[in-house]
Amino acid sequence: MADFTKQVKSILSQNGCYFVRYGKGDHEVWHSPTLGKNFAIDGKIRKKTSANAYLKAAGVQQKI
Repeated sequence: MADFTKQVKSILSQNGCYFVRYGKGDHEVWHSPTLGKNFAIDGKIRKKTSANAYLKAAGVQQKI
């Protein structure tokens, strides 16, 4: 099964998002300067649709 976690984190960083803290379980909380809010991503992103949903939640137009 594919792992999109590194790709998503890389794209988020390239778009100015940054890690804030660890959340519950294996989730991480990131901040989006575009939207001015925090959002959570899973520590193990296995599906391409989930990866794109996290990018959309961050206000990033790029898709995997």
